[in-house]
Amino acid sequence: MNKTDNTSSTWGGRFQEPTDAFVQRFTASAQFDQRLYKEDIAGSKAHADMLASVGILTEEEAKQIHWGLDKIAAQIESGEFSWSIELEDVHMNIEHALTHLIGDAGKKLHTGRSRNDQVATDIRLWLRTTIDDIAKEMRRLQLGIAQLALTEADTIMPGFTHLQTAQPITFGHHLLAWYEMLDRDYDRLIDCQKRVNVSPLGAAALAGTTFNIDREQTASALGFSRPSRNSLDSVSDRDFAIEFCSTAALVMTHLSRMSEELVIWASSQFNFVDIPDRFCTGSSIMPQKKNPDVPELIRGKTGRVNGHLISLLTLMKSQPLAYNKDNQEDKEPLFDTADTLFDSLRAFADMVPNVKSKPESMRAAAFQGFSTATDLADYLVRKQIPFREAHEIVGQSVAYAIEQNKDLSELSLPELSQFSQAIDKDVFDVLTLEGSVSARDHLGGTAPNQVRIQAQAAIDFLQGDTQ
Repeated sequence: MNKTDNTSSTWGGRFQEPTDAFVQRFTASAQFDQRLYKEDIAGSKAHADMLASVGILTEEEAKQIHWGLDKIAAQIESGEFSWSIELEDVHMNIEHALTHLIGDAGKKLHTGRSRNDQVATDIRLWLRTTIDDIAKEMRRLQLGIAQLALTEADTIMPGFTHLQTAQPITFGHHLLAWYEMLDRDYDRLIDCQKRVNVSPLGAAALAGTTFNIDREQTASALGFSRPSRNSLDSVSDRDFAIEFCSTAALVMTHLSRMSEELVIWASSQFNFVDIPDRFCTGSSIMPQKKNPDVPELIRGKTGRVNGHLISLLTLMKSQPLAYNKDNQEDKEPLFDTADTLFDSLRAFADMVPNVKSKPESMRAAAFQGFSTATDLADYLVRKQIPFREAHEIVGQSVAYAIEQNKDLSELSLPELSQFSQAIDKDVFDVLTLEGSVSARDHLGGTAPNQVRIQAQAAIDFLQGDTQ
């Protein structure tokens, strides 16, 4: 087998033979954790300043470290930096380059810390910023949904249970249901960020350090709410990554449900909405096709994110404290989850506000399936007929309407009143689609008036929230 010299390694002194070249490639993470370079450099700067403040480094050495790290950051961003798998990870690559630039001061930087607390710090810093970016896209999508709901407050469509026509609602009301799903997701995301925003820096390998470090200083410098309280847990904990992936999986589940509805609604069988061409593709063989690829793909990517959640749960389920090499497998699922979620939200935030409804098709569908049957039952209850009896009367009326190939609203008063003498001419006020939706004029109801109130309140809140 090929062997690799460990003489340049920061841990090679213990070993009597070089690492196998395949093992070196197999265990390296630099190829994917290099995306943490900004966080790694920020953490190193805060650590250097703290070491200087407690007298472990001189002020001059801290300045040299800052200068060297800034130069490395510039090289990385310009593409001039050379990443090496022989140096294993982002931490060793940057430390090696720093030592090459400034000499012994670079070698002193790792005093009082370990790669164990270093990587935990980097991931938390990265995820904290990533959550901010995702939250902004989620709010942008919510605003687009609320604005579309306001526009569609009077557009009548069928509401479904079991994918069967149930009761008439408005398209705006349905859109606001999407809004509520995302609003819960937003709250979970921000709540998750509270537990992300804790600093493990200074926990060192697992037991802390013998040096007189100031963990409060580094936590404050990096914008953390506080330092972690237990060094052993600090380097072992990946709860925050699992919690984020759990939240992401739920967001993607909601986006998948929305996608499913868009796919159904855009079909020729439903013909409820038109998705803009730029979010669709055609067929290589059937020229008439317009495929809703964006919602279909987001629906599919939900399985990818769900899988990452299971991967992280499985990764951690049997690990003893403290850090284990298994934890290197946390980054790729976490990174891909965040990327997938952000891109999916971005696609939805661009697409949903531009979806066009087809009111005629929606209304025609709402007119089918006796969607105002519940309104007739409610009408009878208001006439002092017990609900169960009213339910039976309406069932008989529907059966008769089916025989006559008519909707309930198309039956004459004599036809309706044969099932109950309580039915009078005012029944037609509730059997129309407009009468049905307008009658539900209470908080959370589908009445256009309520939809406008809720949509405008959401718009006002979000626009104030983003200013």
